[in-house]
Amino acid sequence: MISDIEHINEPLSEEFRDRLATVDERGKRKWIYAYKPHGKFYNIRTFLSIFYFALFFGLPFIQIDGRPLFLFNIPKGRFIIFTKVFWPQDFFIFGLTMITFIFFIILFTAAFGRLFCGWACPQTNFMEMMFRKVEFLVLGDAPAQRQLKNSPWTNKKIFKVTLKQVLFYLLSFIIANFFLAYVIGIKELKKIITEPVYEHTVGFFSLIIFSGIFYAVYAFFREQACTVVCPYGRLQSVLLDKNSMIVAYDYKRGEPRGIAKKGQTEVLGDCIDCHQCVKVCPTGIDIRNGVQMECVGCTACIDACNNIMDKLNKPRGLIRYASENSIQEGKPLRYTNRMKFYTFLCLFVLSILSFLLFTRKDIDATVMRTPGMLFQEVGKDSISNLYNIKAVNKTTKDVPLSIRLEEENGNVNVIGKPYVSVLKEAQGSGEFFIILPRNSIKQRSTHLHVGLYEGNKKIAVVKTNFLGPISE
Repeated sequence: MISDIEHINEPLSEEFRDRLATVDERGKRKWIYAYKPHGKFYNIRTFLSIFYFALFFGLPFIQIDGRPLFLFNIPKGRFIIFTKVFWPQDFFIFGLTMITFIFFIILFTAAFGRLFCGWACPQTNFMEMMFRKVEFLVLGDAPAQRQLKNSPWTNKKIFKVTLKQVLFYLLSFIIANFFLAYVIGIKELKKIITEPVYEHTVGFFSLIIFSGIFYAVYAFFREQACTVVCPYGRLQSVLLDKNSMIVAYDYKRGEPRGIAKKGQTEVLGDCIDCHQCVKVCPTGIDIRNGVQMECVGCTACIDACNNIMDKLNKPRGLIRYASENSIQEGKPLRYTNRMKFYTFLCLFVLSILSFLLFTRKDIDATVMRTPGMLFQEVGKDSISNLYNIKAVNKTTKDVPLSIRLEEENGNVNVIGKPYVSVLKEAQGSGEFFIILPRNSIKQRSTHLHVGLYEGNKKIAVVKTNFLGPISE
């Protein structure tokens, strides 16, 4: 039987451990001609991909109070997550987010393997559920693609290859537009599209660059983004154990492989060595060799094997979601206490992060004594200090900040205006005096609490120090 990747490994060969499935012994790239999967898992993934694409292309248009749900404007250091604005001052939250993300990956992979890669990863979804389907539509299934590659350059071949590349670039251009919308916002993107190019040269060239990157990834680099660039496959080798959920071949049921011949006395396993699981694999591996770095858990091999089992009137599940221990013991995969514990930890760390995100203050302020200034005497019985205030407004409205001393024995005088004006989604600053009675100062540095108010609503309390003479 002819395979759809060059030099398929023999079933019991160990050569697959020496190199990537897409690279031959000379280090040359082997192009993958994957068959189109058919089956329950593929249908579910197709349905989910429609949902993912609707989210990706729809979220930039959703705005609440004039803000998008998500914005990651790295050049301006402005991020919006669920309409909440984050500035560089909130960097600790992003640091905590990255730590939480890494912790979540470790726990999730230890329990569920590469479930994310096969079912939710953007690279997998765009490649398999968008670009691969366009390729099937234009060029046909794997045998037709291979035949077209080996055929001479005719008008028909030129038309098909050109049409595929044009459609790939158009899709990449559309994806690049929406990707940029998550960086600069849909309103700014609309200006780049509708206004003259010379007014938005940086944005225009960003679109061209992003389009080229996406086109190169999905037209040429393809599965190597998962097997060469993405570190997740390498991480799984140290994160998985024998209880982790993986896409696995039941070697106890399937071996020895082969088709029983007339008069043959050897008892064979259920695997007839048809290589259908290899043909549909988007990374070109043979899942029967065990867990491999290149496996993205896409379940295409499960559907292919189940279809063969149906034709042979044998039970499904020769390739299935399982753990190493469940296959060895001949038992179905269970949601073990270990998986439950890891799931609980994942939800716990996500809850903590969500709490920090949604309880973050809308107004952040820093109050400091003016450098180089000593205290001043006000009359004969009072002492004053000059302070600078810098405030960040993360809301969508202008906020007039009034400043009050929380201690009852002093007062505040703002220089210029009775309040500090902080524009929406911007920073504001001001200067003010704190005046305390001389007899209330008992030490060189007195700790004070400065309240920031919007009208009568207390927004925040900032700690500061008051410098004064020591009363005798």
